[in-house]
Amino acid sequence: METPYKYLLDLALILISTKLLGMFTRKISLPQVVGALLAGIILGPACFGLVTETSFIKHIAEIGVIVIMFSAGLETDIDELRHSGGKAFIIAVLGVVVPCFAGWGIATLLNPNVASTELLKNIFIGVILTATSVSITVETLKELGKLNTTSGNTILAAALIDDLLGIIALTVITSIAGTSGGSAEIAFQLFKILGFFVFCIVMWFVTSKILIPWINKYETGMRRFCVIGFFLCLIMAYSSERFFGVSDITGAFFAGLILSTTNKRPYLVQRFGTISFLMLSPVFFASIGLRLDRGIFSWNVLLLAVVIAAVAILTKIVGCGLAAKACHYTNFQSIKIGLGMAARGEVALIVLSKGIAMDLIPAGFTAPIIIMVVITAIATPIMLKGFYKYQSKHAYVDSSLQSELIKRHSEKFEIEDSYCEK
Repeated sequence: METPYKYLLDLALILISTKLLGMFTRKISLPQVVGALLAGIILGPACFGLVTETSFIKHIAEIGVIVIMFSAGLETDIDELRHSGGKAFIIAVLGVVVPCFAGWGIATLLNPNVASTELLKNIFIGVILTATSVSITVETLKELGKLNTTSGNTILAAALIDDLLGIIALTVITSIAGTSGGSAEIAFQLFKILGFFVFCIVMWFVTSKILIPWINKYETGMRRFCVIGFFLCLIMAYSSERFFGVSDITGAFFAGLILSTTNKRPYLVQRFGTISFLMLSPVFFASIGLRLDRGIFSWNVLLLAVVIAAVAILTKIVGCGLAAKACHYTNFQSIKIGLGMAARGEVALIVLSKGIAMDLIPAGFTAPIIIMVVITAIATPIMLKGFYKYQSKHAYVDSSLQSELIKRHSEKFEIEDSYCEK
């Protein structure tokens, strides 16, 4: 039986461990988010069992990921996002199709039963692999100072479209499985997604044209805008899930995007960054590690988890990277976009829980998928930071070489000019 106020101890342990491990991972040139993920594994049932994932931690973690995405929306350059929208759609499509087919292929090899129900279960594994955890990438890019860049904005746009495509794929599979109304359900879900974008436009108009001018009229201070901003974030997160079947983090991102056009953006970014750093982000990232249980570990489970994780990462790098290259991004940008789309997190776990509830997960796949989520969540920030470090060195070499070539070119012209004068 849990003692009263145990949640206070859990919260204290999570905060101090994520901070200490974050400092350690930063000292060894790894992103601090990796330390937070490791803290959850060490504190949780997989190691010492000091903290378990209670409903309190789940709710704080959910608010944490919502605030992370809201902050990402606040810091997004809308002009850059608009510019990369069409390209992001192409990247997202390949980023869904390639992992989906690869996941289905792995499941079919291990579960070759040709029955229609087993076929749907195998395809469902592919659907799980389509989900991108943009929150982990966002936190890493913010730490590197690369969020508001061409590749950063493309990753954001592609990941959001990826989520919408994943919702459609999930709806199709559940409809075919006979749990809902077939083609009518699919059409209705598409209609709700369209309604979500109409809702975002309405909220933008109400906020920018009515609410903010009204506040400015009666309030000269800045603190009220934090309340209004958090209200908009939460109401759009709730409405997107409740009424439109779209992920709450997508609604939170669009709320931040709406407020990014106001002159209060720097103040809001600072305030919500403090709230996120103080408690919400550490709890969210630690909660991923808390989902691991020592009892699920075995050599077969670990081997399958590693295989699925490798496929999950490679298919995003290949699918999204090739699509980015086809859209005329540079080689470096294409690889960064592929790596940025590789993390799996809360969305994959949500889809997994939906599959478990509907008996759409093949036997023996539940534990490996949970481990895969943790592996990709840890590996993606490490790979991203390593690649940025490699790129900076490579760019330095290129710039030095370019300077040397320019210098030689100039000297050549000086010699030729001198010869002509003579």
